[in-house]
Amino acid sequence: MTSDRNQAVSRRPLPRMARGSAPWLVPALTAAGVCVLASRGSRVRKALAVPVVGLAAGMVWFFRDPDRGPASGRFLSAADGVVQSIDPLPDGRTRIAVFMNPLNVHVNRAPLAGVVTGLEHRPGGFRPAFDKDSELNERVIWTFDTEMGEVTVIQIAGAMVRRIVPYHQIGTKVEQGERIGLIRFGSRVDVYLPPGVTPAVEVGQKVRAGETRLDRD
Repeated sequence: MTSDRNQAVSRRPLPRMARGSAPWLVPALTAAGVCVLASRGSRVRKALAVPVVGLAAGMVWFFRDPDRGPASGRFLSAADGVVQSIDPLPDGRTRIAVFMNPLNVHVNRAPLAGVVTGLEHRPGGFRPAFDKDSELNERVIWTFDTEMGEVTVIQIAGAMVRRIVPYHQIGTKVEQGERIGLIRFGSRVDVYLPPGVTPAVEVGQKVRAGETRLDRD
């Protein structure tokens, strides 16, 4: 019985880490490993190793990249987090802003299938993503050509972010729910629903990338 249990544990797949996480994850894991080895035989060194190991565990948690779906719906959430705002725009579109805190998965996904026709990086500040002034933050603007027309997704950097990592280039065809990029640490993602599409989510609602439906039938 014990042997079967051990074999089941050994066959359990390791958690997937997000592409673009290596510059943060590798140093943290290396430092934790060195501290653990150096702490042998010393209570003081063991105590000093605890925060380093804790930091490494936090990095692993932050950069996790779980599989998602399958899900149904014309538009799916591009990010994990909480719906911060739903804003009707003068051009008929509706912007759904999702705030991600440091405990959320920070890999973002395509809300629907399409071809990447625009990918623009705009430098800016690093205000908290829930702040009104975050409209001037660093961002990556995605434009997709889809069966619903042109759809825009914007990845917005937060207070602790210094890098947004796109996974695709212009001309790439992506499937609904496919990973499109990573934002390092707290941040926000906006999805612009085309005119005539009614939101199915509410402000304050928790959503999951690639699973929560944004539009109503």
